[in-house]
Amino acid sequence: MSVLIIKLAATGDVVRTTPLLRRLAGSVSWITAQNNLPLLQGIDREVRCVSWENRKRVADITYDLVINLEDDCETSEFLNELTFKQLFGAHLNGDNQLAYTSDSREWFDLSLISRYSREEADRRKLLNRRTYQELVFDGLGLGFCGEAYYLPPPRATGLQGDVAISCTAGPVWPMKKWAYFDELKKELETAGLKVNILESRPTLLEHLADVQGHRCLVSGDSLPMHLALGSGIPCVSIFTCTSPWEIYGYGLQKKIVSPVLGKFFYKRGYSRSATTAITLEEVIDAVMTQLGPLVVGVR
Repeated sequence: MSVLIIKLAATGDVVRTTPLLRRLAGSVSWITAQNNLPLLQGIDREVRCVSWENRKRVADITYDLVINLEDDCETSEFLNELTFKQLFGAHLNGDNQLAYTSDSREWFDLSLISRYSREEADRRKLLNRRTYQELVFDGLGLGFCGEAYYLPPPRATGLQGDVAISCTAGPVWPMKKWAYFDELKKELETAGLKVNILESRPTLLEHLADVQGHRCLVSGDSLPMHLALGSGIPCVSIFTCTSPWEIYGYGLQKKIVSPVLGKFFYKRGYSRSATTAITLEEVIDAVMTQLGPLVVGVR
């Protein structure tokens, strides 16, 4: 088969879509955001990947299957420039409104373009207990069997330690930033652990190296979490306002879910009570468990 995947962003969502490449035989093309190209170009699997700006380069063949996992009008309009036999995902209907194919409804029913109201879609998302991979794989008739992420080789930075902390949160989801990251770093260092706060890097490959240079990652629901899951790095993941159930943990992840998650579920404003509901002690205990017996005093 010849397959085209359209998944531009966010970067973590692109990473968690890469398990599809382990099940899609034949030639695969992928349209993504420019900054995500390094994550796809260096993997150990042949993929013709282009940026959204260069999307016309992949409009040169007839595809057996197009998988459009975006939920905006512009990407759906681009489908009119393609020739394909089957579509999975979002498209524009006869009224020029965003819709999605029936086989992709298990995922898109929970999305911003859900056929239900936004309130009902969020309610269903809160009740959902299937991972992103399960929802998409099942819709495609593949069945998810724990297929791993694809990641490229990192670009070495030399940053190493016991615990990496990623405490950033973008402007869309400010409540993802747990309130006690600074206190966590101090407590872990007091216990004799080497702890590094991950900073922004010029390239994603350097960011990947920073994650891989540690024995455990602590973060919110973010790109570093996905990089850890794809790298075999144990992680402690803090969920304050997004779904923990959509994330497949690969046996590496300790999820800490806010006791008030339902109140702030996919809310885009900010409330300090959302970021303080998970205690410092709970996260410290989870980190020590993830590190195992190789902690200070028993090395």
